[in-house]
Amino acid sequence: MNANYKNILEEYGTWLATLGYAKEVVYHNKCYLREFLEWLENKQIQSINLLNNRIIKDYHNYLETRPNKIHKNRLLCEFSLHHHFFAVDKLLEFLHQYGMENLPVPVKRQIKNNKFERIQKIEVLTQQEIKTLYNCIENTYQWFNFELRQIRHYELKLIFALYYGCGLRYSEGFNLQIKDVDFDKKTVFVRQGKNYKDRIIPMNDNICEIIKDYIYNFRHKLKLNHNRLFTCGKSTIKDRLKDLQNVCNDENIKSKRVYLHVLRHSIATHLLQNGMSIENISLFLGHSSLDATQIYTHLI
Repeated sequence: MNANYKNILEEYGTWLATLGYAKEVVYHNKCYLREFLEWLENKQIQSINLLNNRIIKDYHNYLETRPNKIHKNRLLCEFSLHHHFFAVDKLLEFLHQYGMENLPVPVKRQIKNNKFERIQKIEVLTQQEIKTLYNCIENTYQWFNFELRQIRHYELKLIFALYYGCGLRYSEGFNLQIKDVDFDKKTVFVRQGKNYKDRIIPMNDNICEIIKDYIYNFRHKLKLNHNRLFTCGKSTIKDRLKDLQNVCNDENIKSKRVYLHVLRHSIATHLLQNGMSIENISLFLGHSSLDATQIYTHLI
């Protein structure tokens, strides 16, 4: 990448940080923007001043047809496309703020969702399957000594407490800190969730006890260089849930794709089945609008 593009990339990251975006968001947006700048270079567009609407449209078309780098034989999903589009839009906004008003304005490109297809893709576990999985925790990691096995069990219980009991998203759960849990008020404070919004989530007595047990009987005994609840790495959390699925003897559970967001989908569905209003579920999940929550009514 040429020196000019490298400089833009770094200043772009600094600008996002000054706007209050989380470090993780800044990092990922820089990755998306890097791909755009490298694509420009491959097209022999060596200066950002040459940007126009046709070039941006060509890049969007390229993204919609390029192979997924992680999952072979697939294209980019809607989620990834939206993030790529967002990164380029923020670049244009950044450049306009620095006086380059001759460049295109953000196009705010959106992929139209097919609601039926989206519903078909959503997977959930039944309430009984959640109980079955949770009860299998004690059967995991039998080859470890008692101390190490107990640590894994604490982590698995925390996964259920946060991703099912509190309906958190992947990054929200991983970034949760000890200070964000209020046992007196029985709440969890989510900082800068999706769309950078904070929210407060209530805990029932069972979830409260699981997290309290994890913190006071395990987490507080460790001296780490961070204050997150989880002591393991981000990808390890997903591995723990997969390990639990593998020891479960229930064939229905083994046949399903069990991942962290499935726990979130599951609690939303169960709350709706148990009579909670769609408005309260939307607040609980941190959705920006009721439209995102309404999909669970169609699912049921």
